[in-house]
Amino acid sequence: MDKTNKISRKDQILQALARMLEAAPGRRITTAALAKEVGVSEAALYRHFPSKARMFEGLIKFIEDTLFARITRIINEEESAEIRCQNILLLILTFCDKNPGMTRLLTGDALAGETERLHQRIAQFFSRLEAQLKQILREAQIRENLKTTISPAALANLLLASCEGRLVQFVRSEFKVSPLDNWDTQWNFLSKNLLEPYSTTAETKATV
Repeated sequence: MDKTNKISRKDQILQALARMLEAAPGRRITTAALAKEVGVSEAALYRHFPSKARMFEGLIKFIEDTLFARITRIINEEESAEIRCQNILLLILTFCDKNPGMTRLLTGDALAGETERLHQRIAQFFSRLEAQLKQILREAQIRENLKTTISPAALANLLLASCEGRLVQFVRSEFKVSPLDNWDTQWNFLSKNLLEPYSTTAETKATV
């Protein structure tokens, strides 16, 4: 029972932190304010997390576990490289649209003045995401013997930059401009001008 209560309290603290990040865009979160939001003392916070950095790491881990589990599912369910990339980027944008506070973590906005370890953790998240996109495109290129004018590495970086830029705009607008605004139109342009070789061959094979 004690262990269950402890886990519940930790989740409560993380949920409160996410709410505060959303409610106060651009502002730093203090442990005193967080303790007040949770309804406990600062000492009680530190019984569950040894530092504020650990609290941020708890949220980052939640983001990683949630998104990469779903990315794995997308890869297992879809064969087309184009659809895989489309669904992965849409997943990221939709998650951030629904979780503005966590988007502040992903853009680094909430980490100003925090330990370098947290910045590195976010950098690793995006590096892992870019590597996943690159692998999808590279495997499709090899499998379908595609000849493209841009390398899988360059294309993966461009796709991620398009997605990541929308997250920055979302935070900069204080969550007024959704990362999903006009994304369908922009994705159609990207897929037609950059991903057509990856989709056309797959469609041709499916038709035969």
